[in-house]
Amino acid sequence: MVPANRVAWTPGGFTHYHQAHGDTDMRILFLTPAQARLVPPRPSVFTVSDLAREVLLTLTGPRSYDPDAHHTAAGQARLVRVLVDELDQAQEQPLQLPEPHDDRLRALAQLLYDDPADNTPLAELGHKIGASARTLSRLLRDELGLTFYQWRTQLRICHALVLLAEGHDTTHTAHACGWSNPSTFITAFTTLIGTTPGRYRSAN
Repeated sequence: MVPANRVAWTPGGFTHYHQAHGDTDMRILFLTPAQARLVPPRPSVFTVSDLAREVLLTLTGPRSYDPDAHHTAAGQARLVRVLVDELDQAQEQPLQLPEPHDDRLRALAQLLYDDPADNTPLAELGHKIGASARTLSRLLRDELGLTFYQWRTQLRICHALVLLAEGHDTTHTAHACGWSNPSTFITAFTTLIGTTPGRYRSAN
C-alpha cells in the first residue's frame, strides 16, 4: 500500500503490477542504473519528505514534458540527484498486509477480508474454521510475526485506505472497518499511516 505520504521504489527486473482506488494521481519516475545504486536493491516503500514530494511533482508534472519549458537536461539531473539523496536518507516504512500460507490462517483471513468490521473474538472465529485460538495465535506469531490484534488492525487500516480513496468520510470508514468509536479509529490510522484520516483524504 502506497498512501500519498509515501513513495514506492521498484528496482529493474522485478515483476510487478499496481491497482488504484478512487481518483488517483500516480507519478512515475525512472532512474538510471547509476542513480539506482544509491537506493535499496529491493522493492521498498519510504516516507516522503516535503522536499522529495515537490521534486517528484516537478519532475513528473506537465511542464516536464513541455519542450518549451525551462527544464534543461542538466537541471533535471540535479533534481533527480536531490530526490535520490532524499530517498537515501528516508526511513523505510512499508505498509503491507502479510498474506498467510497456512490453510487455517488463510481461512481466517478470508473471513475478515469478507467483513473487516467483524468483531468476533478469535476463539469464535477459530471455531468456524476448526482451529483453536491458541493454535491460530501461534501460527500468526510464527508465520507473520504479528498478534491477531495487530494483524486485524493492519487489515482494517488497509481497507480504510480504500474507502477513504473512494470518498467516504472518517465516521463511515471507522464503522465499516469495525471501530464503534471514530476517535479510536483515528488514533490507529494515524499510528500506522502518519497522518489523520481527514488529512489523508484531503491530500488524495
